[in-house]
Amino acid sequence: MVDTQKVYTVPEAIDILKKCPPVKFDQSVEISLRLGVDPRRSDQGVRGTVSLPNGTGKTLKILVFAKGDKIKEALDAGADFAGHDELFEKVNGGWTDFDAVIATPEMMREVGKLGKVLGPRGLMPTPKAGTVTTDIAKAVRELKGGKIEFKLDRHGVINNAVGKISFEAGKLKENIDVYFQAVLKAKPPTAKGHYIKSVVLSSTMGPGLKLDQRDFETA
Repeated sequence: MVDTQKVYTVPEAIDILKKCPPVKFDQSVEISLRLGVDPRRSDQGVRGTVSLPNGTGKTLKILVFAKGDKIKEALDAGADFAGHDELFEKVNGGWTDFDAVIATPEMMREVGKLGKVLGPRGLMPTPKAGTVTTDIAKAVRELKGGKIEFKLDRHGVINNAVGKISFEAGKLKENIDVYFQAVLKAKPPTAKGHYIKSVVLSSTMGPGLKLDQRDFETA
Protein backbone atom coordinates (compact mmCIF):
# COMPACT_ATOMS: atom_id res chain seq x y z
CA MET A 1 0.00 0.00 0.00
CA VAL A 2 2.95 2.31 0.57
CA ASP A 3 4.87 4.10 -2.17
CA THR A 4 8.16 5.16 -0.54
CA GLN A 5 8.71 7.83 -3.20
CA LYS A 6 5.33 9.48 -2.72
CA VAL A 7 4.36 12.29 -0.38
CA TYR A 8 0.87 11.94 1.07
CA THR A 9 -1.79 14.32 2.28
CA VAL A 10 -2.73 13.90 5.93
CA PRO A 11 -6.08 12.19 5.14
CA GLU A 12 -4.33 9.76 2.76
CA ALA A 13 -1.69 8.87 5.34
CA ILE A 14 -4.25 8.36 8.11
CA ASP A 15 -6.31 6.12 5.81
CA ILE A 16 -3.29 3.92 5.02
CA LEU A 17 -2.27 3.60 8.68
CA LYS A 18 -5.81 2.58 9.61
CA LYS A 19 -5.81 -0.12 6.88
CA CYS A 20 -2.60 -1.73 8.16
CA PRO A 21 -2.98 -5.13 9.84
CA PRO A 22 -4.34 -4.73 13.37
CA VAL A 23 -2.27 -5.50 16.46
CA LYS A 24 -3.29 -6.38 20.01
CA PHE A 25 -3.10 -2.83 21.35
CA ASP A 26 -4.29 0.63 20.36
CA GLN A 27 -1.27 2.03 18.55
CA SER A 28 -0.11 5.61 18.93
CA VAL A 29 -0.05 7.80 15.84
CA GLU A 30 3.28 9.62 15.83
CA ILE A 31 4.65 12.53 13.87
CA SER A 32 8.29 13.32 13.18
CA LEU A 33 9.46 16.68 11.82
CA ARG A 34 12.95 17.42 10.59
CA LEU A 35 13.52 21.15 10.88
CA GLY A 36 15.84 23.46 8.99
CA VAL A 37 17.47 24.89 12.11
CA ASP A 38 20.82 24.33 13.79
CA PRO A 39 20.17 22.55 17.11
CA ARG A 40 23.66 23.49 18.29
CA ARG A 41 22.73 27.18 18.33
CA SER A 42 20.93 28.39 21.44
CA ASP A 43 18.99 30.96 19.41
CA GLN A 44 17.55 28.27 17.14
CA GLY A 45 16.01 26.00 19.72
CA VAL A 46 12.41 25.02 19.05
CA ARG A 47 10.30 24.23 22.09
CA GLY A 48 6.75 24.78 23.22
CA THR A 49 3.49 23.26 24.36
CA VAL A 50 0.21 22.61 22.59
CA SER A 51 -3.17 21.37 23.78
CA LEU A 52 -4.43 18.77 21.33
CA PRO A 53 -8.18 19.33 20.89
CA ASN A 54 -8.94 15.60 21.03
CA GLY A 55 -6.28 14.59 23.55
CA THR A 56 -3.56 12.01 23.03
CA GLY A 57 -5.64 8.96 23.89
CA LYS A 58 -3.25 8.19 26.72
CA THR A 59 -4.21 8.52 30.37
CA LEU A 60 -1.25 10.21 32.01
CA LYS A 61 -0.08 9.41 35.52
CA ILE A 62 0.85 12.76 37.04
CA LEU A 63 3.17 13.32 39.99
CA VAL A 64 3.02 16.67 41.79
CA PHE A 65 5.64 17.96 44.21
CA ALA A 66 3.92 20.39 46.56
CA LYS A 67 3.23 21.21 50.19
CA GLY A 68 0.24 22.21 52.28
CA ASP A 69 -3.02 23.05 50.55
CA LYS A 70 -1.41 22.53 47.12
CA ILE A 71 -1.35 18.77 47.74
CA LYS A 72 -5.15 18.61 48.06
CA GLU A 73 -5.50 21.00 45.12
CA ALA A 74 -3.42 18.65 42.97
CA LEU A 75 -5.31 15.52 43.99
CA ASP A 76 -8.70 17.19 43.56
CA ALA A 77 -7.69 18.22 40.01
CA GLY A 78 -6.83 14.62 39.12
CA ALA A 79 -3.15 14.16 40.01
CA ASP A 80 -2.23 10.56 40.74
CA PHE A 81 0.46 11.33 43.32
CA ALA A 82 1.11 14.51 45.33
CA GLY A 83 3.37 15.33 48.25
CA HIS A 84 7.01 16.05 49.03
CA ASP A 85 9.42 14.17 51.32
CA GLU A 86 8.12 10.63 50.82
CA LEU A 87 7.84 11.09 47.06
CA PHE A 88 11.33 12.61 46.86
CA GLU A 89 12.73 9.49 48.53
CA LYS A 90 10.83 7.15 46.18
CA VAL A 91 11.96 8.96 43.02
CA ASN A 92 15.52 9.28 44.31
CA GLY A 93 15.45 5.51 44.72
CA GLY A 94 14.59 5.05 41.05
CA TRP A 95 10.77 4.98 41.08
CA THR A 96 9.37 6.39 37.81
CA ASP A 97 5.84 4.98 37.57
CA PHE A 98 4.45 8.27 36.23
CA ASP A 99 4.31 10.12 32.92
CA ALA A 100 4.60 13.78 33.92
CA VAL A 101 5.86 15.85 36.84
CA ILE A 102 4.54 19.19 38.09
CA ALA A 103 6.08 21.22 40.90
CA THR A 104 5.46 24.48 42.73
CA PRO A 105 8.34 26.98 42.43
CA GLU A 106 9.26 26.52 46.11
CA MET A 107 9.86 22.80 45.53
CA MET A 108 12.27 23.19 42.61
CA ARG A 109 15.39 23.42 44.77
CA GLU A 110 14.69 19.87 45.95
CA VAL A 111 13.30 18.63 42.63
CA GLY A 112 16.51 19.77 40.94
CA LYS A 113 18.38 17.18 42.99
CA LEU A 114 16.38 14.46 41.18
CA GLY A 115 17.89 15.40 37.83
CA LYS A 116 19.74 12.10 37.42
CA VAL A 117 16.41 10.25 37.58
CA LEU A 118 14.03 12.72 35.91
CA GLY A 119 16.38 14.33 33.36
CA PRO A 120 17.17 11.31 31.15
CA ARG A 121 13.45 10.50 30.94
CA GLY A 122 12.44 14.03 29.97
CA LEU A 123 10.39 14.39 33.14
CA MET A 124 12.03 17.42 34.77
CA PRO A 125 9.44 20.17 35.32
CA THR A 126 10.15 23.53 33.65
CA PRO A 127 8.45 26.93 33.63
CA LYS A 128 8.46 26.93 29.79
CA ALA A 129 6.37 23.77 29.73
CA GLY A 130 4.03 25.16 32.38
CA THR A 131 4.98 22.39 34.80
CA VAL A 132 6.57 24.72 37.35
CA THR A 133 3.64 26.81 38.54
CA THR A 134 1.59 27.99 41.49
CA ASP A 135 -1.62 27.13 39.62
CA ILE A 136 -1.30 23.40 40.20
CA ALA A 137 -4.93 22.56 39.40
CA LYS A 138 -4.77 24.21 35.97
CA ALA A 139 -1.51 22.44 35.10
CA VAL A 140 -2.93 19.05 36.09
CA ARG A 141 -6.15 19.57 34.12
CA GLU A 142 -4.25 20.69 31.02
CA LEU A 143 -1.97 17.65 31.03
CA LYS A 144 -4.89 15.31 31.63
CA GLY A 145 -6.77 17.03 28.81
CA GLY A 146 -4.10 16.51 26.15
CA LYS A 147 -1.47 19.23 26.58
CA ILE A 148 1.91 18.03 25.30
CA GLU A 149 5.39 19.50 25.04
CA PHE A 150 7.43 19.46 21.84
CA LYS A 151 11.17 19.96 21.82
CA LEU A 152 13.92 19.88 19.22
CA ASP A 153 16.46 17.09 19.75
CA ARG A 154 20.17 17.28 18.96
CA HIS A 155 19.54 15.90 15.47
CA GLY A 156 17.17 18.72 14.54
CA VAL A 157 14.06 16.52 14.85
CA ILE A 158 10.83 16.82 16.84
CA ASN A 159 8.85 13.66 17.64
CA ASN A 160 5.44 13.46 19.32
CA ALA A 161 2.42 11.21 19.60
CA VAL A 162 -0.69 13.03 18.37
CA GLY A 163 -3.39 10.45 19.06
CA LYS A 164 -4.35 6.79 18.76
CA ILE A 165 -5.11 4.73 15.66
CA SER A 166 -8.63 4.16 17.05
CA PHE A 167 -9.42 7.90 16.78
CA GLU A 168 -11.79 8.99 14.05
CA ALA A 169 -9.83 10.21 11.02
CA GLY A 170 -11.21 13.72 11.39
CA LYS A 171 -10.10 13.96 15.03
CA LEU A 172 -6.61 12.76 14.16
CA LYS A 173 -6.35 15.35 11.39
CA GLU A 174 -7.57 18.08 13.74
CA ASN A 175 -4.89 17.15 16.29
CA ILE A 176 -2.20 17.12 13.59
CA ASP A 177 -3.28 20.51 12.20
CA VAL A 178 -3.24 22.15 15.65
CA TYR A 179 0.14 20.56 16.43
CA PHE A 180 1.63 21.88 13.18
CA GLN A 181 0.43 25.40 13.80
CA ALA A 182 2.08 25.35 17.23
CA VAL A 183 5.41 24.21 15.74
CA LEU A 184 5.17 26.87 13.03
CA LYS A 185 4.56 29.58 15.63
CA ALA A 186 7.66 28.39 17.51
CA LYS A 187 9.91 29.13 14.51
CA PRO A 188 13.02 30.97 15.75
CA PRO A 189 13.48 34.48 14.29
CA THR A 190 17.04 33.55 13.33
CA ALA A 191 16.02 30.48 11.29
CA LYS A 192 16.83 30.90 7.61
CA GLY A 193 15.62 29.01 4.56
CA HIS A 194 13.07 26.21 4.64
CA TYR A 195 11.84 25.73 8.22
CA ILE A 196 10.17 22.31 7.88
CA LYS A 197 12.38 20.02 5.79
CA SER A 198 10.45 16.76 6.09
CA VAL A 199 7.44 15.29 7.87
CA VAL A 200 6.68 11.63 8.55
CA LEU A 201 3.49 10.17 10.02
CA SER A 202 3.53 6.66 11.46
CA SER A 203 1.84 4.30 13.87
CA THR A 204 3.66 2.30 16.53
CA MET A 205 3.90 -0.85 14.42
CA GLY A 206 3.10 0.66 11.03
CA PRO A 207 5.09 2.26 8.21
CA GLY A 208 6.41 5.80 8.12
CA LEU A 209 4.60 7.90 5.50
CA LYS A 210 6.08 11.10 4.12
CA LEU A 211 3.69 14.05 4.29
CA ASP A 212 3.62 17.00 1.94
CA GLN A 213 4.76 19.79 4.25
CA ARG A 214 3.49 22.39 1.79
CA ASP A 215 0.06 21.59 3.17
CA PHE A 216 1.19 23.09 6.47
CA GLU A 217 4.01 25.56 6.02
CA THR A 218 2.38 28.94 5.74
CA ALA A 219 5.05 30.76 7.72
